[in-house]
Amino acid sequence: MTLATDKARLKWACRRGMLELDVLFMPFVDEAYEHLSDEDRLTFERLLECDDPELFAWFMGHKTCKDEKLNAMVQLILGRVKV
Repeated sequence: MTLATDKARLKWACRRGMLELDVLFMPFVDEAYEHLSDEDRLTFERLLECDDPELFAWFMGHKTCKDEKLNAMVQLILGRVKV
């Protein structure tokens, strides 16, 4: 699969039921995904398989993800958010 096809598929997967998640995921795919290692790309794809309420809790700091790799990806995405 080409990077362009992969990004298009991921952009579709980034369309969530919560606007708060959309505004985190969409810019990340556009601006950072292609710079990730293959392992981190797989971790990001795994993150997108999680349920919205769970993701929301992790990104809003209400809970910490127990999976170290997923938690590291959450922190990477949060670190890219412009305050």
